[in-house]
Amino acid sequence: MGKKKGKKKKGGKKVRVTFRRNRSSKVRDKSWTDQAREAQDNEVDAIDSEQVQAKGDISRHRTIIVHDDPTLAHAHLHSGVVLAMRGLYAEVDDGQKIHACTIRRILRTQKIDERNPVTVGDRVRFSLGSSGDAKLREGVIEHVDPRLGQLRRKSGRRIHTVVANVDQAIIVSSAGQPAPKPQLIDRYIIAALAGEITPIICMNKIDLDEDSQAEQLLLRYENLGYETLATCATSGQGIEKLRALLKDKESVVAGQSGVGKSSLLNAAEPGLTLRTSNVGVQNEKGRHTTTTASLIRLKNGGYVVDTPGIRSFDISLVPRSEFEVHFVEFVPHVANCRYPDCTHTHENECAVKKAVEQGHIHPARYASYVDIFEEPGIAP
Repeated sequence: MGKKKGKKKKGGKKVRVTFRRNRSSKVRDKSWTDQAREAQDNEVDAIDSEQVQAKGDISRHRTIIVHDDPTLAHAHLHSGVVLAMRGLYAEVDDGQKIHACTIRRILRTQKIDERNPVTVGDRVRFSLGSSGDAKLREGVIEHVDPRLGQLRRKSGRRIHTVVANVDQAIIVSSAGQPAPKPQLIDRYIIAALAGEITPIICMNKIDLDEDSQAEQLLLRYENLGYETLATCATSGQGIEKLRALLKDKESVVAGQSGVGKSSLLNAAEPGLTLRTSNVGVQNEKGRHTTTTASLIRLKNGGYVVDTPGIRSFDISLVPRSEFEVHFVEFVPHVANCRYPDCTHTHENECAVKKAVEQGHIHPARYASYVDIFEEPGIAP
């Protein structure tokens, strides 16, 4: 007789997924000192057997049902976009109401490398519970749609996805108070390109550019083919161009603290009242008026995500071997290097270094590349 075929699980197939590491209970008891103190004069029996690792894969894996067609599997759920993360809750907009949603544990289980399995900009499917508040109803996020453009960084041992599903990143610097940081701009460009996001360089507070240094820096990126704009939130310079760039696009605004990201958005979107603050005169450091990323729907179409300011941006998720691609002016010269695995830092007969000497690559951009390349913790 032939072997009897097992019945296929209706609606999907079984798949083993990994738990977060901290979900596994400790298997080795290390409380020997406490045991001795509690025993006092009595002897403590030695353990004659010990298990170093959790017994079996069951302690680190679980079985879930995965559907071949997620659209059909979640057809009964509501659809929405995550506006903000507030502690354990996500604010989800379904187009009519904003719902405070928790996150199903299985999502945390599946995305063990993520600091948070749900982030601002995620398109999610959620179920609703019963609540008397018509404007704010609690729900549970059951599914996260595949992400497109992502801005990601490393946070400890996990990945922090700052924002998902954006087309472009408005990288904001300032002509003064605080002074521009070219290497921070380069870091954001690398992270944006690695996440399949189009970078746009914005120089705010252009009225403070008395020696035209900020204008020259902006011209450097313009000559590389990047979209650039010079703005002043107080005078209104460049605001119309910014408004046009944001129209019908999914954008993220990023940059260090104090460069005026919130002020720019207030100017570009009348009626928006994001908090702003002044920069310290002595240390030129901005205050973190924006403490969490939040998605803002624009009246003229599209949306923009305002992010907290940071003084550095970790790009250790991007392999060193990809850096040369993200420095666009390197690309025409890479093939002419003597060594196919040339890092463009110490090798002889390097076409990139030769291009720097000949003035085809700006020395400051090359120095920025070397500093980032030699930074510890970057993936090979």
